Amino acid sequence: MIPLSVLDLATVASGSTPAQAFDETTRLARVAEQLSYKRLWVAEHHGMPAVASSAPAVLIAHLADATTTLRVGSGGVMLPNHSPMVVAEQFGTLEALHPGRIDLGLGRAPGTDPATARALRRSRDLGVDGFPDDVVELIGYLADTGGPPPHPSPVPGRGYLPEVWLLGSSGFSAQLAGMLGLPFSFAYHFSPGHVDAALEQYRLSFRPSILFGQPRVMVAVSVLCAPSEQEARWLSGSTALSILQLRSGRLGPLPSPEEAAAYRFSPAEKALVEDTMATHLIGDPSLVHQGLVELQQRTGADELMVSTRAHSYDTRARSLALVAERWALEPERAPAL
Repeated sequence: MIPLSVLDLATVASGSTPAQAFDETTRLARVAEQLSYKRLWVAEHHGMPAVASSAPAVLIAHLADATTTLRVGSGGVMLPNHSPMVVAEQFGTLEALHPGRIDLGLGRAPGTDPATARALRRSRDLGVDGFPDDVVELIGYLADTGGPPPHPSPVPGRGYLPEVWLLGSSGFSAQLAGMLGLPFSFAYHFSPGHVDAALEQYRLSFRPSILFGQPRVMVAVSVLCAPSEQEARWLSGSTALSILQLRSGRLGPLPSPEEAAAYRFSPAEKALVEDTMATHLIGDPSLVHQGLVELQQRTGADELMVSTRAHSYDTRARSLALVAERWALEPERAPAL
């Protein structure tokens, strides 16, 4: 079977705090390592009460120090928010501290609202037209090409290059990843409709580079696994209500299943949530496993990344355990799909 990895958002649940969210993400990283997940990524978001991972490099340093073999990285750093040299210095430092275990996933969205994006970038344009040049500049600071070092030169710099991925949910990043010879991670968890076209474009445009000789695809998918489908559906109410809150601009911590059950969804709200969650894999281990296998077969992914949002740490950790244990079964022992 192909590797499984984890995307975590350092979720701040109702009644919780960012400090508790970081503690739970750290515990989850240790669980993921014990369960033989390949990597755990955290995502850059700003101004979102339910997401504490606004500073990925800082959190990654802590997670890498709390684990020993798990690859840890960003899913991703929103590069238009930052100077490429600053990102190079941060991730060059991480790679020097934890050699061979750091991933740098790069995205081109702001990861926040326009006002917060302006506060982050100050005088920088909010457009993303410079993203391809920024990616090339960043890699140039760290890649060991054998030529003279760049000027200016980060320290740590050349020779301290983490594994670089481009992230995306459309053809733009897919094509850019292919042209630059980089691995590509597709955000199926929030843009499932574009996956087939984007991955085809990536593979068609791929050109070998000094970093990677052939295409490499990862697909991220929302997963919530519980011992029974009924329980999984109940627990997924947290995600359903949080989607509605996000779409309506009523941001807050991740609600509990009880809060979701008490909320009266209008027909329009129910339809919106059901459409958004139609491709989430929610159910018991066999049902979730079947969905993962079908997604891998459809996309030809070399790796799948599971994102589990739930109100409690125990629910998230149990979901990862159930998925990993079912995934690790020998094919001949697994129930027929």
